[in-house]
Amino acid sequence: MILYVATTNAGKLRDFRAAAEIFGIAIEPLPGLKDVPAPEETADTFEGNARLKAEFYSQLAPGEMVIADDSGLEVDALHGAPGVRSARYAEDMQFAFAGNVDERNNACLLHALADAANRSARYRCVLALAQGGRVLQTASGSVEGSILREPRGNGGFGYDPLFLLRDHPFTMAEAPLDLRQQISHRGRALAGLLQTMGYGAIG
Repeated sequence: MILYVATTNAGKLRDFRAAAEIFGIAIEPLPGLKDVPAPEETADTFEGNARLKAEFYSQLAPGEMVIADDSGLEVDALHGAPGVRSARYAEDMQFAFAGNVDERNNACLLHALADAANRSARYRCVLALAQGGRVLQTASGSVEGSILREPRGNGGFGYDPLFLLRDHPFTMAEAPLDLRQQISHRGRALAGLLQTMGYGAIG
Protein backbone atom coordinates (compact mmCIF):
# COMPACT_ATOMS: atom_id res chain seq x y z
CA MET A 1 0.00 0.00 0.00
CA ILE A 2 1.16 3.55 -0.77
CA LEU A 3 0.18 6.59 1.26
CA TYR A 4 0.83 9.96 -0.33
CA VAL A 5 1.95 12.75 1.99
CA ALA A 6 1.23 16.40 1.30
CA THR A 7 4.76 17.61 2.02
CA THR A 8 8.09 18.06 0.29
CA ASN A 9 9.94 18.56 3.60
CA ALA A 10 12.76 16.01 3.70
CA GLY A 11 12.75 15.82 7.50
CA LYS A 12 9.03 15.09 7.66
CA LEU A 13 9.28 12.47 4.90
CA ARG A 14 12.12 10.77 6.77
CA ASP A 15 10.06 10.57 9.96
CA PHE A 16 6.98 9.28 8.18
CA ARG A 17 8.88 6.68 6.18
CA ALA A 18 10.66 5.34 9.24
CA ALA A 19 7.36 4.92 11.08
CA ALA A 20 5.57 3.35 8.09
CA GLU A 21 8.31 0.85 7.30
CA ILE A 22 7.43 -1.48 10.19
CA PHE A 23 3.86 -1.64 8.86
CA GLY A 24 4.95 -2.47 5.32
CA ILE A 25 3.51 0.81 4.03
CA ALA A 26 5.25 2.94 1.40
CA ILE A 27 5.27 6.71 1.90
CA GLU A 28 5.63 8.99 -1.11
CA PRO A 29 5.30 12.76 -1.53
CA LEU A 30 2.18 13.81 -3.40
CA PRO A 31 3.16 14.18 -7.09
CA GLY A 32 3.22 17.74 -8.41
CA LEU A 33 2.92 19.27 -4.96
CA LYS A 34 5.46 22.00 -5.67
CA ASP A 35 3.29 23.32 -8.49
CA VAL A 36 0.14 23.65 -6.37
CA PRO A 37 -0.50 26.77 -4.25
CA ALA A 38 -0.91 25.70 -0.63
CA PRO A 39 -4.29 26.27 1.02
CA GLU A 40 -4.42 28.94 3.69
CA GLU A 41 -4.11 27.43 7.17
CA THR A 42 -6.95 29.26 8.87
CA ALA A 43 -7.75 26.87 11.74
CA ASP A 44 -6.62 27.59 15.28
CA THR A 45 -5.84 23.94 16.09
CA PHE A 46 -3.42 21.40 14.65
CA GLU A 47 -6.30 19.07 13.81
CA GLY A 48 -8.23 21.78 12.03
CA ASN A 49 -5.30 22.66 9.78
CA ALA A 50 -4.43 19.01 9.13
CA ARG A 51 -8.01 18.30 8.09
CA LEU A 52 -8.32 21.24 5.72
CA LYS A 53 -4.99 20.38 4.07
CA ALA A 54 -5.88 16.71 3.72
CA GLU A 55 -9.27 17.58 2.20
CA PHE A 56 -7.65 19.97 -0.28
CA TYR A 57 -4.71 17.84 -1.37
CA SER A 58 -6.64 14.56 -1.61
CA GLN A 59 -8.74 16.10 -4.38
CA LEU A 60 -5.56 16.33 -6.47
CA ALA A 61 -5.08 12.54 -6.42
CA PRO A 62 -8.46 10.91 -7.12
CA GLY A 63 -8.79 7.46 -5.59
CA GLU A 64 -5.58 7.74 -3.57
CA MET A 65 -5.11 7.91 0.19
CA VAL A 66 -3.48 11.22 1.13
CA ILE A 67 -2.23 12.31 4.54
CA ALA A 68 -1.49 15.83 5.67
CA ASP A 69 -0.08 17.01 8.95
CA ASP A 70 0.02 20.07 11.09
CA SER A 71 2.63 20.12 13.78
CA GLY A 72 4.50 22.47 16.00
CA LEU A 73 5.88 23.34 19.40
CA GLU A 74 3.79 23.98 22.50
CA VAL A 75 5.51 25.78 25.39
CA ASP A 76 3.73 25.71 28.74
CA ALA A 77 5.06 29.06 29.96
CA LEU A 78 3.66 30.64 26.78
CA HIS A 79 0.24 29.02 27.24
CA GLY A 80 0.83 26.64 24.34
CA ALA A 81 2.44 29.12 21.95
CA PRO A 82 3.83 29.13 19.36
CA GLY A 83 1.50 26.19 18.58
CA VAL A 84 -0.07 26.30 15.13
CA ARG A 85 2.00 29.41 14.39
CA SER A 86 5.32 27.67 15.08
CA ALA A 87 6.68 28.23 11.56
CA ARG A 88 5.66 31.90 11.60
CA TYR A 89 6.28 32.73 15.26
CA ALA A 90 8.94 35.42 14.82
CA GLU A 91 6.98 36.95 11.95
CA ASP A 92 3.86 37.16 14.09
CA MET A 93 5.82 38.69 16.96
CA GLN A 94 7.54 41.14 14.57
CA PHE A 95 10.84 39.96 16.00
CA ALA A 96 13.84 41.43 14.19
CA PHE A 97 16.79 39.07 13.77
CA ALA A 98 19.41 38.66 11.04
CA GLY A 99 19.15 34.97 10.18
CA ASN A 100 17.11 32.37 8.36
CA VAL A 101 13.55 31.51 9.39
CA ASP A 102 14.56 28.78 11.86
CA GLU A 103 17.24 30.94 13.48
CA ARG A 104 14.84 33.85 13.77
CA ASN A 105 12.11 31.68 15.33
CA ASN A 106 14.57 30.19 17.81
CA ALA A 107 15.88 33.61 18.81
CA CYS A 108 12.32 34.86 19.24
CA LEU A 109 11.46 31.90 21.46
CA LEU A 110 14.51 32.45 23.65
CA HIS A 111 13.58 36.12 23.99
CA ALA A 112 10.03 35.21 25.02
CA LEU A 113 11.34 32.75 27.63
CA ALA A 114 14.16 34.93 28.95
CA ASP A 115 12.70 35.13 32.47
CA ALA A 116 10.79 31.85 32.49
CA ALA A 117 11.63 29.26 35.14
CA ASN A 118 9.23 26.66 33.75
CA ARG A 119 10.55 25.68 30.32
CA SER A 120 8.56 22.49 29.74
CA ALA A 121 7.34 21.97 26.19
CA ARG A 122 6.29 19.36 23.67
CA TYR A 123 6.27 18.75 19.98
CA ARG A 124 2.81 17.82 18.76
CA CYS A 125 1.62 16.47 15.42
CA VAL A 126 -1.88 15.77 14.12
CA LEU A 127 -2.34 13.76 10.94
CA ALA A 128 -5.44 13.60 8.79
CA LEU A 129 -6.06 10.89 6.20
CA ALA A 130 -8.36 11.81 3.33
CA GLN A 131 -9.61 10.40 0.05
CA GLY A 132 -11.46 12.36 -2.59
CA GLY A 133 -11.76 15.46 -0.42
CA ARG A 134 -13.17 13.64 2.62
CA VAL A 135 -11.31 13.04 5.88
CA LEU A 136 -11.42 9.39 6.93
CA GLN A 137 -9.24 9.32 10.06
CA THR A 138 -7.14 11.55 12.29
CA ALA A 139 -4.42 10.72 14.81
CA SER A 140 -1.99 12.64 16.98
CA GLY A 141 1.44 12.13 18.50
CA SER A 142 3.67 14.10 20.83
CA VAL A 143 7.08 14.06 22.46
CA GLU A 144 7.84 15.82 25.76
CA GLY A 145 10.86 17.94 26.57
CA SER A 146 12.01 21.38 27.65
CA ILE A 147 13.51 24.49 26.08
CA LEU A 148 17.19 25.19 26.67
CA ARG A 149 18.68 28.65 27.04
CA GLU A 150 20.97 28.20 24.04
CA PRO A 151 20.90 25.91 21.00
CA ARG A 152 22.80 22.62 20.81
CA GLY A 153 23.33 20.37 17.81
CA ASN A 154 23.22 20.65 14.04
CA GLY A 155 20.70 17.94 13.12
CA GLY A 156 16.99 18.28 12.53
CA PHE A 157 15.27 21.57 11.77
CA GLY A 158 12.98 24.15 13.31
CA TYR A 159 13.25 24.34 17.11
CA ASP A 160 15.21 21.06 17.37
CA PRO A 161 18.45 22.69 18.67
CA LEU A 162 16.55 24.14 21.65
CA PHE A 163 14.34 21.13 22.42
CA LEU A 164 15.89 18.94 25.14
CA LEU A 165 14.26 15.53 25.13
CA ARG A 166 12.74 14.26 28.36
CA ASP A 167 14.63 11.22 29.73
CA HIS A 168 17.50 11.70 27.23
CA PRO A 169 20.66 13.83 27.34
CA PHE A 170 20.14 15.08 23.79
CA THR A 171 18.37 17.91 22.10
CA MET A 172 16.33 16.78 19.12
CA ALA A 173 19.13 18.23 16.97
CA GLU A 174 21.75 16.11 18.77
CA ALA A 175 19.83 12.85 18.99
CA PRO A 176 21.03 9.93 16.83
CA LEU A 177 18.86 9.36 13.79
CA ASP A 178 17.49 6.05 15.08
CA LEU A 179 16.38 7.70 18.34
CA ARG A 180 14.74 10.61 16.50
CA GLN A 181 12.84 8.15 14.35
CA GLN A 182 11.81 6.12 17.38
CA ILE A 183 10.36 9.03 19.35
CA SER A 184 9.29 11.40 16.58
CA HIS A 185 5.91 13.03 17.17
CA ARG A 186 5.21 12.61 13.46
CA GLY A 187 6.17 8.95 13.59
CA ARG A 188 3.96 8.39 16.62
CA ALA A 189 1.03 10.09 14.91
CA LEU A 190 1.46 7.97 11.78
CA ALA A 191 1.79 4.75 13.78
CA GLY A 192 -1.42 5.62 15.61
CA LEU A 193 -3.16 6.36 12.32
CA LEU A 194 -2.10 3.07 10.75
CA GLN A 195 -3.17 1.11 13.83
CA THR A 196 -6.56 2.82 13.71
CA MET A 197 -6.81 1.73 10.06
CA GLY A 198 -6.21 -1.87 11.18
CA TYR A 199 -2.57 -2.26 10.26
CA GLY A 200 -0.21 -4.09 12.60
CA ALA A 201 3.57 -3.92 12.73
CA ILE A 202 5.42 -6.50 10.64
CA GLY A 203 7.74 -8.91 12.47
